[in-house]
Amino acid sequence: MLRKIRIGLLVAVAAVLAVVMWQFLFPAPASLIDGGDYGPAPQLVAPQSSLVPTVRPAKAVGWLAGEMPLPASGLEINAFVSGLDHPRWLYVLPNGDVLVAESNAPAGSGLCSEMKNFAARVVLKYGGARTDSADRITLHRDNDGDGAADESHVFADGLHSPFGMALIGEDLYIANADAVLRFTYTPGLTSLTTAPEVIARLPSGKNHHWTKNILPGPDKRSLFVTVGSNSNVGECGPEVEEGRAAIHRLDLETGQLELFAHGLRNPVGMALETSTGTLWTVVNERDELGSDLVPDYATSVRDGDFFGWPYTYYGAHPQPKLDPRWPDDHPLARSPDYAVGSHTASLDIEFSYDSALPDKWRSGLFVSQHGSWNRQPRSGYRVIYIPFTNGVPNGMPEEIVGGFLDAGGNARGRPAGLAIDSAGALLIADDVGNVVWRVK
Repeated sequence: MLRKIRIGLLVAVAAVLAVVMWQFLFPAPASLIDGGDYGPAPQLVAPQSSLVPTVRPAKAVGWLAGEMPLPASGLEINAFVSGLDHPRWLYVLPNGDVLVAESNAPAGSGLCSEMKNFAARVVLKYGGARTDSADRITLHRDNDGDGAADESHVFADGLHSPFGMALIGEDLYIANADAVLRFTYTPGLTSLTTAPEVIARLPSGKNHHWTKNILPGPDKRSLFVTVGSNSNVGECGPEVEEGRAAIHRLDLETGQLELFAHGLRNPVGMALETSTGTLWTVVNERDELGSDLVPDYATSVRDGDFFGWPYTYYGAHPQPKLDPRWPDDHPLARSPDYAVGSHTASLDIEFSYDSALPDKWRSGLFVSQHGSWNRQPRSGYRVIYIPFTNGVPNGMPEEIVGGFLDAGGNARGRPAGLAIDSAGALLIADDVGNVVWRVK
C-alpha cells in the first residue's frame, strides 16, 4: 500500500514538473500581434495565469564590427561614442557637451522572493543587464561638429547607481539610487570639482526598480522625481512600497518631497510637452498576466493623479489575486493616454519639437523600448515615434530605429536613454552595445 502511495506521489510530482517545463519551453504566445496593444484604446484581453511566467529574454551579444541599428528611410545613424560601460541615461548641457550615466542596479537589489531572485539574476545576466555598476557620469564633446565625440572625460565618479541629471542655472542635479545630489557647475567644465550637497533622500532598500529620474518643473524651483515600485505587483506587502510607484515633486529650497502622482508601477522617462506645459511620463507595467498584458504606456500626469498600481491596471481593470495585505479602499484609477505595447520595457521619452529631423518626425514623441524578457514573441527593442496634435497623441506609432535584434533573436543592442543634441539630432543610449547612437 505504501509503495503504491509513493508511486502515486512520484507520478503526481512528475506530472507537475512536466507541466512546468512545457509552460517554460512553450509559453502561450501573444494574440495581439498587429499593434492591438498600442494606441489610445488598446485591446485588453483576459489575464492568463500559469505555473511559471513566460521567460523569453533576448541573449545580449553586442555589435560586430561595422554593424549598427537600422534607421527609418530618410534618416542616418552613426556612433557618437562607443566603448562605454552600460550607458543608461543621457543629458545634453547648454554648450553641447553630452553627459552619459554609465550605471546599473546597486549591489543587493532584487525581489522579496529568493526563488524569483535566483531566476531574475539568470535572466538579467542573459539579457545583459546584470553587470557591475560603473557608478560614474562621463562627458563627451564633439569639437569639430562631425557628429562623433572626439574628447571624453570622467565627469563624476564614486556615485551610487546614478541616473537622472538636470541643470538649473549653476546647479547640476544628479539622482543616485538613494538620493538627489547638487553640484556646482561652470560652463565648459569637464569634471565636477566640488563635493555634492545631498538635497533629498529617496526610497531605496531592496530596489526592485532602482532608476531615479529627475526633470525640472516649469517653475525651475522644483524637480519631478520618479521612484519605481519595490515589487512586480505588491507581493512584498505595502510596507516596502512607502513612497514608491510614484512621481514626487522636490522643493529645491527646502528639500521636501511632495507626492505628485502615484499608482505608477515604474515611471522612468519624463518630458514636458511645451505647447501645454503638461508633464508626460512612460511607465513599465506589471508582469505575469500573459504575453498580451499589461501594455506599458505613455501618459500625461496631473497633480494628484492615481493610475491604479497595484490594485488595478490600465484604469479600472482589477489585479487578479492581489496580495491580501493591501487594504480594500483605494482611489479611482485614471486610464493612461497611450499604450506602447505589452512588456516593451519602454524607458525614455523625448518630444521631437526641437529636433532637426525631417518634418514628418518633428511634432511628436520619441519612445525608447528597451525590449521584453517575458513575452512570446519578443517585443520592443526599438525606438518609436508617436505623432501629436495640439499636445495629445494623434495616430499609431512608427518605428524610427530598429535592428537591435539580429535574425537569430539575439540582442545586438538595447535602447535606453534619449536626448536631442545641440544640432537637433536624436541620441540613443545603447546599454548592451555600449554605444551612444546619433540619428539625423
